[in-house]
Amino acid sequence: MWTRGEVLGFDLETTGVDRFNDVPVSYSLVSVVDGVVRTSWSGLIDPGREIPPEATAVHGITTERARCEGMPLSLAVDLLCDAVVAASTRGVPLGGMKLDYDLTLLDTQAKAFGAGGLVERGWVGPVLDAVVLDRHFDPDRPGHRTLVDLCAHYGIEIVRAHDATADAIASVAVLFALALRWDELREGDPAVLHRSQIDWHREWTERHDEWRISNEMVPTDPRDYVWPVAPVALSRVA
Repeated sequence: MWTRGEVLGFDLETTGVDRFNDVPVSYSLVSVVDGVVRTSWSGLIDPGREIPPEATAVHGITTERARCEGMPLSLAVDLLCDAVVAASTRGVPLGGMKLDYDLTLLDTQAKAFGAGGLVERGWVGPVLDAVVLDRHFDPDRPGHRTLVDLCAHYGIEIVRAHDATADAIASVAVLFALALRWDELREGDPAVLHRSQIDWHREWTERHDEWRISNEMVPTDPRDYVWPVAPVALSRVA
């Protein structure tokens, strides 16, 4: 079972919430083997632009610190792409929270630097996304499903929310907590689960879009239907 092997936790802290236009300011990769953190890599990134005060208020990283201590954005993007692709080549699941944000942002930046996106570099998954899985296996539970909410629900301590390493570790812990509750998840093949999550995410987005429209809200961006890596340009839902 995947819970007895390696899972690579992944998280980014960024300049904002727009995965197509914002950029990372820190990253963390955490290797979890048989449920235990073995190694981790993390660092600051110079985004090459000002970090908005509202973003700094969330993760605590200032423009000055990122410029002083961070690696160049292009170097960080290549490093992260290499790590994600290497995990995919070995069949190691990439675990995290709302990874369609992190992976789409990484893919968009890689293409912007002209080196090819994740798929062009050989990435095929699998991904295990805590929020997609939680929504599927426990759809009727009331309340929000942020990482902090999921940690509270599953009894997981998160020491420094919005720190990339703390978030990566906590999100993988949520995956293991989910696996303890749901046999289908625990015993599932990661590649099959990856394909299933594509459908589960689309189904949830359709329901959410219907709710938004019924409440006279702006319809969901068609790109939000695509998981885990959305294209910058998409004229309609496929």
